[in-house]
Amino acid sequence: MLRTLLESRWLKRLSHGVPIARVALAAQLLWVARGHLLRLDGAQRRRLLRLLVQTRGRRGSLSSRERAELALLLARLEPRLFFGTAVKRLSPVPLPKRLLYGPRTSAARAALASRL
Repeated sequence: MLRTLLESRWLKRLSHGVPIARVALAAQLLWVARGHLLRLDGAQRRRLLRLLVQTRGRRGSLSSRERAELALLLARLEPRLFFGTAVKRLSPVPLPKRLLYGPRTSAARAALASRL
């Protein structure tokens, strides 16, 4: 199957314009994002999407209860841990953990420690 994929015309056309390293980095970031999205179950992901569509970029269009629910769902995704992990994967030099995950008492640091 891999041979068939590598011999396809569309992949050959794509490979001339896109460096493979960028595609590999994008795939890694998608994999990290997938892991964070899987922290929510299906109903929570649907509710998150519904709330995001309802806001249309303006938090004021949600009630206070919906804003609290949106904040809770976003907190469960652990955005700081996601960005820290993403930057760590993209950076050619090691970065200090305090820049990636915040102070020692942050929730992102605790989540990172629980994963290791």
